[in-house]
Amino acid sequence: MQSFFLHIFTTMLIFAGFINPAYASLWNSPYSHQTNNDEVLYTSFSSPPKHLDPVVSYNSNEWTFLSQVYEPLLQYHYLKQPYEIEPLTLKKMPTVTYLDQNDKETTISAEIEFTEYLFELKPEILFKSHPSFAKNDKGYIYHDLEGYDLNQIKSVYDFEQLATRELLASDYVYALKRMALRQNHSPIYDSMKSYIVGLEQFSKTVTERYDQQLKVNKTQRQYAYFDLNQYDISGVQVLDKYRFKIRIKGKYPQFLYWLTMNFFAPIPWEADKFYKQALLVEKNISLDTSPVGTGPYYLAENNPNRVIRLVANPEFRGEPYPKDGLSENADPALLLDAGKSMPFIKEVVYTLEKESVPLWNKFLQGYYDASGVSSDSFDQAVAVTAAGDMQLTEQMEEKGIRFLSQVQPTIFYFGFNMADEVVGGYSEKQRKLRQAISIAINFEEYISIFMNGRGYAAQGPIPPGIYGYDDSMIGINQYVYDWVNGRAQRKSIDHAKQLLEEAGYPNGLDEKGQALTLYYDTAATGPDSQSQLNWYRKQLAKLGINLVIRATDYNRFQDKVRSAKVQMFSWGWNADYPDPENFLFLLNGENAAINTDGGGVNSANYDNPEFNRLFAQMKVMENGPERLAIINQMVQIVRQDAPWAWGLHPKALALYHSWLKNVWPNALANNTTKYRRIDTEARSQKQEQWNQAVAWPLVLLAVILILSIWPLRYAYRKRQTHIVRRKSVPIKQERR
Repeated sequence: MQSFFLHIFTTMLIFAGFINPAYASLWNSPYSHQTNNDEVLYTSFSSPPKHLDPVVSYNSNEWTFLSQVYEPLLQYHYLKQPYEIEPLTLKKMPTVTYLDQNDKETTISAEIEFTEYLFELKPEILFKSHPSFAKNDKGYIYHDLEGYDLNQIKSVYDFEQLATRELLASDYVYALKRMALRQNHSPIYDSMKSYIVGLEQFSKTVTERYDQQLKVNKTQRQYAYFDLNQYDISGVQVLDKYRFKIRIKGKYPQFLYWLTMNFFAPIPWEADKFYKQALLVEKNISLDTSPVGTGPYYLAENNPNRVIRLVANPEFRGEPYPKDGLSENADPALLLDAGKSMPFIKEVVYTLEKESVPLWNKFLQGYYDASGVSSDSFDQAVAVTAAGDMQLTEQMEEKGIRFLSQVQPTIFYFGFNMADEVVGGYSEKQRKLRQAISIAINFEEYISIFMNGRGYAAQGPIPPGIYGYDDSMIGINQYVYDWVNGRAQRKSIDHAKQLLEEAGYPNGLDEKGQALTLYYDTAATGPDSQSQLNWYRKQLAKLGINLVIRATDYNRFQDKVRSAKVQMFSWGWNADYPDPENFLFLLNGENAAINTDGGGVNSANYDNPEFNRLFAQMKVMENGPERLAIINQMVQIVRQDAPWAWGLHPKALALYHSWLKNVWPNALANNTTKYRRIDTEARSQKQEQWNQAVAWPLVLLAVILILSIWPLRYAYRKRQTHIVRRKSVPIKQERR
């Protein structure tokens, strides 16, 4: 009896040890392989990346990862406003020389035929160790994998030998060459060929030669390596180990902005050749899945259906945190780390979260360090004052949560495929159909319902904060809005119906007397999206139009848009650089997807000759009255043609915990992870405080279970004792 109750008491003590607060938070933690004290940033992603090859990728969900791994020549200063670019891998800003038609220097604008940029790299910048660089006495070890057993290789870092090498000027030039190879489908090649001298001719040559190589051996189409080092771009010249030149046509001030983008990140030829091997292609190991860069992080794990991990690059040279540039209204604590070597965070864990509710709950538990605010959680997080200002709720303030709010240099638009025979085209009737739909889709209502008022209805392609944006009466879209009592007011649905009738669809009926049916492609497939899709149906139903939703995953949706196999769709654009050209080029005919083999950024396939002419004139001009007049003229043209129902400009609201430091809303800087720092001790304490287990029901259950064993144990022992006693009684022998 004594030993039994001693066993119960001991079991309860052990159980009590596991409900210690130090262990309680681990019960709920979704991260079993790490502890709270690790210098790890925990965040999420909602859409798996399709391309991690910098020459191909042009989506923000992919640049989230790419920009921490790769390093273009320039970057945006993290703290300065307005936006300012600075050297990243360069010793100093590029030297700019203007040349006339005789290659002589000139400062007279009318004489400028070329602009030449001289770049000089910092020495001793290293790539992350990679098998493509590994050598022995016979040369590169892994450039010919025939005969190798790769059954145990799941990642490039599973190879036995890794090596690094120094970043060279030729690596940036090689990236330009990859951009020009048509088979790579770079979305900015068609923009760059208009500027970089010799790029178009180079592209024709290498594309033709590559096709010839593939015709010789068609079985190697997916993994044929083409040696771009054998060919040169006439306007690009490597001078020595660290220096190279790029010559562009005329004067194009925005060219330096492009050099902050991942398209211009260095690509070592060794990696390109390494990945073009059948055994690796079959394992889906490529530049699209396994980037190799010089940045502060490298991609350690790429499981796009579950988790993506970035780890601090051990070969990274270190970069000092900014010492100045802080705005007057900014928190002085942003300069506490001034001059310290970055990155501060050792690892970043991105977990796939397709729905907003579990993401929000994990943030409140402290398991995500930062979070956006969905419509479902808006009222819990934010209170709107009588003046319309947003502030945190008392619950958020008690947790020490902080927030940043900023109107983004972004547009989300509802696009029409101008190549479609129904919603596309440039006749007056086709314009009026698009204008009617643009009026019917009430984006003010959308912002109120789905974004809790966090945004502004767009009047054209240029967002707030970008030169050319005008929020006065002059800046409204007069085809969709009227100016009433000092503000823009959407035209009535009756006016939209009148336009629809003039377009040949009275009451939304086609020539057969049936309801006009239109098709809307979307990547919004989750349960959170159904109400939005139903809302779109209702908007067009106001005109008598039947809207059919065609939902698919994002990668498939992206392919359909780029191949012009959609009728209507929604997409968005974040500013790559602070200039109106970066938004107006989305409607330039040269960039139309159907004109660029799917590589262009003009997803609506809009191609108006007058707009194209004005665009070519505007893009090379400095800001001023003359340029502004041309911008206004271009905006008026696209408002009338309505290739987009202009959509909205979002107002970003980001929440973050007090232990996450150096958070600043730089909308154009993509490589911001290196600036962040985490107070791991504070995070650990808060997680333990917020996730204490309610243990008494478990203790009570354990006691009940243990005590319930006693009657059974007593009955069992009593029965066993009775059987033993019976067996011990002598049995009389039976008489014969």
